[in-house]
Amino acid sequence: MTDSNEPRGRLDTNRDSENTRLTPFTRMEDRGFDLEDRLDTLVEHDLKRSLAPADRVAERGYFASPSGGELPVLDAEEALVFASNNYLGLTADKRVQDAARQAGATVGTGAGASRLVTGDTLVHQDLERLLAETKGTDRALAFSSGYAANVGTITALEPDVIFSDERNHASIVDGCRLSGAETVVYDHCNAASLQAELAARADRPGADDESWLIVTDTVFSMDGTVAPLESICDVAEEFGAWVMVDEAHATGLYADGGGIVQAEGLENRVHVQLGTLSKALASQGGYVAGSDALVELLVNQARPFVFSTGLTPMAAAAASEALHLARHSDARERLWENVAHLRDGFESMGFEVPGESQILPIVVGDREDALALEAGIRDRNVIAPAIRPPTVPEGSCRIRVAPTAAHDRNDVVTCLEAFQAAGTEVGLL
Repeated sequence: MTDSNEPRGRLDTNRDSENTRLTPFTRMEDRGFDLEDRLDTLVEHDLKRSLAPADRVAERGYFASPSGGELPVLDAEEALVFASNNYLGLTADKRVQDAARQAGATVGTGAGASRLVTGDTLVHQDLERLLAETKGTDRALAFSSGYAANVGTITALEPDVIFSDERNHASIVDGCRLSGAETVVYDHCNAASLQAELAARADRPGADDESWLIVTDTVFSMDGTVAPLESICDVAEEFGAWVMVDEAHATGLYADGGGIVQAEGLENRVHVQLGTLSKALASQGGYVAGSDALVELLVNQARPFVFSTGLTPMAAAAASEALHLARHSDARERLWENVAHLRDGFESMGFEVPGESQILPIVVGDREDALALEAGIRDRNVIAPAIRPPTVPEGSCRIRVAPTAAHDRNDVVTCLEAFQAAGTEVGLL
């Protein structure tokens, strides 16, 4: 028996005697992760973000200081929120909240299983019926998130080559990577660049046997730009490629509660329409709309759908009611009135505001100026974030302003006054 103070050992299988020898463990070189160093690097480059909880998701609210993992304290003044994707202001709408409550009481708070097991309910079916009707397609399919919808759809299609806008959302980028397809990136919102890439690829040996997928956001979340969908469809048809669009920042805001596809009447030219339920539709989840064959394929081969618990019935019911209100209330008109008032105000001050959507990026350029402007409007109780690399290219930092239909005229004026005062203070005006 060894002394209790000796190091514990392991059995040595090299038996050079009749007795098995115990030798101390050998400490191996650390193969873990230097997380502190990586966090320090983020701080050094002004890229570290922190959580700052709010008391509610609405056009105004109270915000806590970054909690650092401790219980936050809401001790600030109420602030106007011009930083939310709650574009129609429906998260606080009693009709949407009542729909969620009723679904929770009647169907249950969670789906309980994959949709392919026991997690499919009439609430899911109703949402998908309404989405398909709005998007002008045979069917629709709800996913647990827009991210899952993008990754699941691209990988299930298994394209040989993907042509992707250079500013597509991270979920599209990750879907391209996970699909294993060769990905060709074309210039942002540039149908001529896309056509050149398609033509170059068509000249390569074996191209006739390849499947091609063009993927683009319709409204780009950091630029406010809108993809030239009709021109993209023209180019796609010239080369026989399929078109897949992500309407995350467009769903609910255009014709009859649809997106850019509906606004431009392109339902019969876009093969895959994808979007989210978590922005204008005030809920959580994503969806894909298209042909019967497309939905059947995704039900069976989209891994994030097959191997995830179904969207909660409460989320599905909330999204259904929100989509109904997007189609049949004046919320869309109120949003676009606020957008026009803000754009006119910013441009009259001298700010550059690119894009043609409800997203208003105030381009500043310099990182420090953007952070100073964000702090200046925050001091005046207006919340709008500074967007920095790597989200946007170096030298194109901006403040992203996103009004909602729930903001009234006084809110919009307050926002403009905060930008005027802070911009002057920082030296941008």
